[in-house]
Amino acid sequence: MRRLVSLSVTIATLLIISNTGRAQTFAPSKLPLAGREQAAKKDPIQVITRETPEVLTRETPPQVITKEKPAVATKQMPEVITKPVPQVAKKQMPEVITKPIPQVATKEKTFEPVRPIAHYNFKTPDGRQESVPVITHYYPNQIVHPLGTTDKHLDPKLMRAATIAQERAHAHSRSMCWHAVKEALLASGVIDSRPKSELARDAAQDLVSNYGFKKLSVCDPFAAPIGSVLVYGTSRSVGHVEIRTKDGFVSDFRSPTPSHRPLIGVYAKL
Repeated sequence: MRRLVSLSVTIATLLIISNTGRAQTFAPSKLPLAGREQAAKKDPIQVITRETPEVLTRETPPQVITKEKPAVATKQMPEVITKPVPQVAKKQMPEVITKPIPQVATKEKTFEPVRPIAHYNFKTPDGRQESVPVITHYYPNQIVHPLGTTDKHLDPKLMRAATIAQERAHAHSRSMCWHAVKEALLASGVIDSRPKSELARDAAQDLVSNYGFKKLSVCDPFAAPIGSVLVYGTSRSVGHVEIRTKDGFVSDFRSPTPSHRPLIGVYAKL
């Protein structure tokens, strides 16, 4: 309705304006003033204007009634009651009783007492009396050098002299063999004074002449009894002196083998 009313008003207004314009166009452009006044008086034209209908406009737009959303009732979740988990009784593992490992009794190595070694006596083609030990035991380990033997006929102080010389000896020679043997014989009490000879080759004569030593019938240095004094050398050399020990020979140094010089003799005090 509003659109129709406004449209009709608009059309009416346009018609009025168009009619007014046409009237003006047909009128003469130049008229005398009197004529104009008379014409105006004679033919008055009444212009009828239609009043524009009042358009009723509602001041306020219709109120939109919004319906409130009904409150949705939320279901409360039921309380979950948790029951305590029962403790599972752990099975106790049985104690393992370990028996102590029995100690295996190891047999200690027992050494048999040293027994006197039997000797075999014989004469050489030259008429000399020789004696060799009789082997009565078998040793599984190879013996590189034969061990020294003891002789009960010798002065026991000679074995003491061999021990003293071995304790004082060095690893290598210091060219003081006769000096070291003198000190060992004097410390053990075999002799009561210091020999005056200086060269090792003269030790044999000095011991036999002044201290009661005797020459033994032994030609092999390994066969010399423990404590005996071995003298080496020639008339042109200084010589060498050493004492037989259980596992070698000793002077100012220790050696598992005897000297390579010519053997003058083996001497001991009975």
